[in-house]
Amino acid sequence: MYPEIRAILDDAEERYLRLEEIVALKHHVSSFAQRLQVYEVLRDNEIAIFQPIADQLLVAFPQHKQETIERALKNWLGTLRYCAMAMLLNNPMFLQHRLLEWLTDIIQVHQTQGIDTTLYQFLITRLPEILAEEQMALLQPFLAQVEQAVMGTCSAATVPA
Repeated sequence: MYPEIRAILDDAEERYLRLEEIVALKHHVSSFAQRLQVYEVLRDNEIAIFQPIADQLLVAFPQHKQETIERALKNWLGTLRYCAMAMLLNNPMFLQHRLLEWLTDIIQVHQTQGIDTTLYQFLITRLPEILAEEQMALLQPFLAQVEQAVMGTCSAATVPA
C-alpha cells in the first residue's frame, strides 16, 4: 500500500477523514491509476524495450562472453520490474530493500560495471521511446535511485582503495 495512504488512514482510524485528508486521498488514488497504466505499458513492452538494448550491448561489448551480457540483461530486466513495482506502490523503500541491497553486490562480484553502466544509458535512452513524457516522469525517480546506487558501485569499483 502507498505509505501516504496508509498514514492518512491510520491517522483517521477512529474518526472520519477531514476535507484535506480526503483531497490528499483522492490525489493518491488518481496517481495510482496513472502509475498502474505506466506499469502495464512496461509489462506489455518488456521485449520491445530490451531487445534493441541487447543488440546494442552485443555490438558495444564484442570482447565479453554472451553469457556475461545475458546475465547483465537479466539483472536489468529484474531491475526495471522492481522499479515499476516501486513506482506503482510509490515507495522508494520497496526498491531499496527488494533490489538495491543485492544488485550492487552482484555487479561487483561479476565485474560487469562497464556493461551495467552502458546498459543503464541504453535503457534511459530507450524508455522515452516507449513511455509518454508524463509516464516517464512517474518512473524517473526510481530510475534515478537505481542510477545512484549502481553508478556509485561502478565508481567505487574503479577507484583504488
